[in-house]
Amino acid sequence: MKKIKVHEGRAYYPMPCAVVGAKIGEKANYLTVAWFSMVNPDPPYLAIAMNKAHYTNLGIKTNRTFSLNIPSVDIAEKVDYCGLVSGKKFDKATIFETFYGELETAPMVKECPFNVECRLVQTVELPAEDLFIGEIITAYCDENCLTGGTPDLKKINSFILSMPDKRYRALGQDIGSAWDMGKKHIKK
Repeated sequence: MKKIKVHEGRAYYPMPCAVVGAKIGEKANYLTVAWFSMVNPDPPYLAIAMNKAHYTNLGIKTNRTFSLNIPSVDIAEKVDYCGLVSGKKFDKATIFETFYGELETAPMVKECPFNVECRLVQTVELPAEDLFIGEIITAYCDENCLTGGTPDLKKINSFILSMPDKRYRALGQDIGSAWDMGKKHIKK
């Protein structure tokens, strides 16, 4: 099959959706993001890329803390709202129930089945984005979303953003065991 060049400006692969929380002044603020990833296993670090114009960045830079909240499809409309409006003009904390863990300046969304609170380790200044690298201090999961004491993605029922068609999509079916299904291709 022939490969065709496509526009390189945006990712064409699905990206997980999350809500980033930060405290600005005395108020919790939330922003929808899809550019985040684990970047270090021990200590556990994650990175979030956020456009420099976002109001939430101010809270992260000031307090050096933030949260990452994994929503379920049940609250997708509220999650989309948090990406449509700015905390400069709208009080987005009123759309969710906020809770705090060990870090008093990393507000988390109670309606999200999985939450982590992070302490900022480093900020990398990119041309249009701030890349925030944070150490996960504590992770929380709704009890009904655990299987054998471990967060269960099927029960969390998270969703992804598909950029080519600008759609949210639920996670699909299991296709096999990681670090196992490809073993048949290892030559001995």
